[in-house]
This record gives sequence, structure tokens and C-alpha cells, in this order.
Amino acid sequence: MARKIIWTKRANDKLNQVINFLENEWGENVTRSFVIRVHSVVNLISEHPKIGTLEKPEKDIRGFLLTKHNRLFYRTTETEIIILNLFDTRSGSKKRKF
Repeated sequence: MARKIIWTKRANDKLNQVINFLENEWGENVTRSFVIRVHSVVNLISEHPKIGTLEKPEKDIRGFLLTKHNRLFYRTTETEIIILNLFDTRSGSKKRKF
């Protein structure tokens, strides 16, 4: 059974930043492809919550590579998937914020 998706404010803000960047720099087609990819991955995660790699085991935070430049971090509960953040993989691992 699919779990309910909850977006944190940080994740939602970051998603909007990426979408705005793509619209301004790459155009509508690239932006649309990215949004479709995000929705596909989120739907996949809601059906199969353990599919992402375990990034921080003590907090049960998982990650999923959206594109070669963007990684999505999330946590699961019994009934929900909480999207924590999107991370630009070019920024370096020390800047990761869950």
C-alpha cells in the first residue's frame, strides 16, 4: 500500500529553486522532464519505501538519485514518506542537510 507523501518546507523550497533554475536556464522541456522524474521517483518511493540507499542509519534517512546533479533525501514512518531535502550532488558531501 502506498504511503502518504509529506514535503518539508526545506524540500519544497529546494524543489522550487531547482525548477526556477531549470526554467530560466534550460527551458520548459527540461523543466517538465525534471518534474515528471521527481513525481515518478516519489511515487516509486511511496510504493517501495526501502528502495533508497540508507544514508544515515541512526535516523533512518534514505537517499535516491533523481538526476546526476540532484539527490532526494527522505525518511519513512508506518504511514508516511517524509521528503526532507533535495541536494545538489556537485556541492560536496559536507554541505548535506537532512
